[in-house]
Amino acid sequence: MTTRSRGPLAGFGWLTQGFSASYRHPKPLLGGAAFLMLACLLPSLITLPLQFHAINAGTQPSVATFGWIMAISMLLGLLTVPLYAGYLQMIDAAERGLPARALDIFKPYRQGEALRLIGYGLAMIVVYVAMFGIIIAATGGGIASWYMQVLTAQASHQPPPTVLPDGFGITMALFMVLGLFMTAFYAISLGQVALRRRSVFGAIGDGMIGALKNLLPLLVFAVSSVLAWIVVAVALVIVLLLVTLLAKLISPWLVLVVIVPLYIALFLMIFAVMFGMMYHLWRDVCGDDTLTGMAPALTA
Repeated sequence: MTTRSRGPLAGFGWLTQGFSASYRHPKPLLGGAAFLMLACLLPSLITLPLQFHAINAGTQPSVATFGWIMAISMLLGLLTVPLYAGYLQMIDAAERGLPARALDIFKPYRQGEALRLIGYGLAMIVVYVAMFGIIIAATGGGIASWYMQVLTAQASHQPPPTVLPDGFGITMALFMVLGLFMTAFYAISLGQVALRRRSVFGAIGDGMIGALKNLLPLLVFAVSSVLAWIVVAVALVIVLLLVTLLAKLISPWLVLVVIVPLYIALFLMIFAVMFGMMYHLWRDVCGDDTLTGMAPALTA
């Protein structure tokens, strides 16, 4: 499977196309985002009561309890991977002018594709752990021992260590670079396994190569995303100030009536924009050359 490299401005295009996709197809994308958000909250609804019970009892969760919480969270997280794929398939249908509904995110389960996608999610966990392990090992392992000290201090109700380990700044910088790389890696590989029905390892290979070929547009995408979310944050602060002022003049209940739907709408928009960006990133790097709106490839 051929992957293409794009020019630097492609990173800005992925972001703008992510926003525009949600405006062009608000009903399926925001409706699907609502279902997806509920599915992502399910692990918390199950594990949070266990954590609150431990807090109210004044004790730290045992190793066995912590293990069960992590296992349940990972299992439920894997079960949502087919929904991610279904969401990308729904975006693909909407962008191609085909019928698209919010409930289409459940198609991978209805069409018997869930096991392959869950296998992809499990393989990606292994990749994530391996990459983080490589960075920690390359920086001397000081972060790992420091983090264990933090956990031990929390378990014994002691203050965490105040001295950061050697190489902390370099490690954090590498983690940021890895996170940026994984953005494209995950978008491309998920697109391949969901939209091209590639094998799990074939999709992961495509994601790795495609991300490496597009590091420069990824950097532009990261800068554009930071600037975009600063604008969104400023607009949100202005709205909150206006609502608070009106609440003082009218009723404090106005804050809840306006703020809660506003936060829900913001989260839905984040989901829709994020997956819209992932779809257009995949389409730019691995999609058909005949698709509309495609910029010419720089290199094959």
